[in-house]
Amino acid sequence: MKKDYLFRATGILLISLFLIVGISPAAKAATIKLSYAFFAPSRSFPAAQMERWAKEVEKRTHGKVKVNTYPGGTLLGAKNMFDGVISGVADIGCSCPPYLPGRFPLMEAVDLPVGFKSAAVASAVTWDLYKKYRPASFSKLKVLTMFCCAPGQIMSKVPIKSLKDLKKIEIRGTGISGKYLKAIGATPVAMPMSSVPESLQKGVVKGLISSIEVMKDFNFASLCQYVTLTNGPTTSFAVVMNKKKWNSLPPDVKKVFEELEDEQCHWTGKFEDERCKKAIEWAKKKYNAQLFKLTDAEYKEIDEKTRFMINNYLAKTKKAGLPGKKFLDDLYALKAKYEKKFGK
Repeated sequence: MKKDYLFRATGILLISLFLIVGISPAAKAATIKLSYAFFAPSRSFPAAQMERWAKEVEKRTHGKVKVNTYPGGTLLGAKNMFDGVISGVADIGCSCPPYLPGRFPLMEAVDLPVGFKSAAVASAVTWDLYKKYRPASFSKLKVLTMFCCAPGQIMSKVPIKSLKDLKKIEIRGTGISGKYLKAIGATPVAMPMSSVPESLQKGVVKGLISSIEVMKDFNFASLCQYVTLTNGPTTSFAVVMNKKKWNSLPPDVKKVFEELEDEQCHWTGKFEDERCKKAIEWAKKKYNAQLFKLTDAEYKEIDEKTRFMINNYLAKTKKAGLPGKKFLDDLYALKAKYEKKFGK
């Protein structure tokens, strides 16, 4: 009886202590901490979307999840991002599938010169295509969302008002953008973006092709006062998560992540377009930057000169037994749908 009394008394005392300090008898669940890696600097637009996503997750899970972000390649670089997430170096990562040619063959269509005129349209199309096809090349990863930068435009130290002016001009461009530049008459020069400012100053290159937000984000407007709107290839991004970590999350947290998938894609596309708009306005005001548009005939000429890139994609996917033709047909149909919805 005495032992039983002591046991009950001890239980009452413990419950009283829990109530006094505001803790329930069931221990509070520990905060879920996740690492999110990105390769570019914090001032870049994909890093901005990363920070926005991290804050939304923390808010919508009421602090149950804390996301620690690692921009600037401090945890993983661009080319080892996907493998780094698969192996668990980072729980989540954001990188560009086109940086690894051949690894994500079906999705390569979205990075071809297919005529995207905005990041909002390109992002929506890319994410819809991923959700429809769920390519096996991503099977080792949980894909949280996808988005694209704005179409590539040429920023230069010399005015390029027509395709003729572009002939043999050295322009920084790598991968698909490099092939695109060569096809339309320029001389592509491959180099990391970090090397571009010095190369522009020394005359190694006379310009670069990229989405326009870099005019402000990286202050390229101080070196390139001219922008030629070619509406070149965009660059797609994928935000991926380690599958084991994903499977370990409780259902309510998974639900928050999944609710953010479409939202984050559309938010980022529109954010990027607005960022590009503000960047060119800033460049005009601060550096008197000038904008040139090509003629309709020249845009048609670009389409014809770069058609081989699309034909190569179709041949390659057919040889691999992938539905490249259907994928590309769906791409153009979705592009028309979102251009009507968002405007070009």
